[in-house]
Amino acid sequence: MKHEIIADVKRDHILNLLNSGRRIDGRGFDEYREVSVEVGINQRAEGSALVKLGRTQVMVGVKLAVGEPFPDMPDSGVLTTNAELIPLASPSFERGPPDEDTVELARVVDRAIRESQCIDLEKLCISEGELVWIVFIDLHPLDYDGNLFDACTLGAIAALKNAVFPKLEDGRVDYKTKTEEKLPIVDTPVEVTFAKIGDHILVDPCLEEEEVLDARLTIGYNEKGEIVAMQKGGSGTFTQEEILDIVRRGREKAEFLRKHLPGDSDGKD
Repeated sequence: MKHEIIADVKRDHILNLLNSGRRIDGRGFDEYREVSVEVGINQRAEGSALVKLGRTQVMVGVKLAVGEPFPDMPDSGVLTTNAELIPLASPSFERGPPDEDTVELARVVDRAIRESQCIDLEKLCISEGELVWIVFIDLHPLDYDGNLFDACTLGAIAALKNAVFPKLEDGRVDYKTKTEEKLPIVDTPVEVTFAKIGDHILVDPCLEEEEVLDARLTIGYNEKGEIVAMQKGGSGTFTQEEILDIVRRGREKAEFLRKHLPGDSDGKD
């Protein structure tokens, strides 16, 4: 009961601020928190990135391995995305098997990358039907203050752009020797998340806003501004007009996020 009262008081406070045209952290309704992206921070990974979105901080690593392709895609590499939410990042995260939030985070990030055809998977084929490169994307939130979807997707793309192949000889990988060959990246999708609180719709919800939102909508855009992924959360609903408005606003915010991605030469040794 006490927690419910506190939650109601927090929601009323945030809603009163929104009704007066203000957010709890002073931002505009279409304003992201400060964004920074740093690549090449983990030398043990083939690619890595550290993304800060306000006080939310995530590290993403990319590992490359060789293995067998899927039987129905014998000439294509394999992409797999995993997330780990640890108590160090937030007291709301618990140790143990992946929960629904962990699975959702990995799937939402993976979907934007996969459906945008960000990576030319056919170029990851080593020997058709026998050997291909497998791309592992590992998402590690370090500090959670809301909106992991956008931060992790941005970090995943930055880490993929930063990645280089290790040396491959006679079907065996020499991880101590890195080549200068980059992954075949052909698109740079990003995701933009909006929260609905009462009648107000805000981009990039912070943790306090996430805790009281009615509904959430995350949209993935490719470089052309086309929608490649969409995920709705929360028990509330959006009207058709609200969704169309979010799509338009999100397309503009996607370009803002994409400008923070490193160039092809950034992060090289």
